[in-house]
Amino acid sequence: MTNKVLSFLFILTFSIASLSVSAQNNADRVLGKWLNEDGDAHIEITEQDGVFTGKLVWLKFPIDEETGKPKLDKKNPDEKLKTRPTLGLEMLTGFRYDSGNKEWTDGEIYDPKSGKTYSCYMKFEDSGRLKIRGYIGISLIGKTTYWTAVEE
Repeated sequence: MTNKVLSFLFILTFSIASLSVSAQNNADRVLGKWLNEDGDAHIEITEQDGVFTGKLVWLKFPIDEETGKPKLDKKNPDEKLKTRPTLGLEMLTGFRYDSGNKEWTDGEIYDPKSGKTYSCYMKFEDSGRLKIRGYIGISLIGKTTYWTAVEE
């Protein structure tokens, strides 16, 4: 091969690798702790093997006023899950990063306040807030909430 061909292949390989790293950096932007819109919970988003999940890691009011004990997942429709603690609960599951749309899709969000699970996607707004859109069926029918990053 000529030097020109080798140079072209090197530049092409480097460019593809750079795009891949850039897409991964965009995907990782969602990692960390987030304050929900109500200001009463922190959700930590993590990633493993390209799948993003989130769990409740802080509650403003972690104690149930009725029992004086840690809050439980009382609203869960599954009787077996009603006795699990709310703190530590995985509430975001199955998200994958869609680099074309710059959003995390194909996930679900569980709302411990209602006991309901919704299809969900996440996307950053220009303001830097994380838009969380939960829905049933199609995303036009649902609810949007906005989370802000927790500064540590």
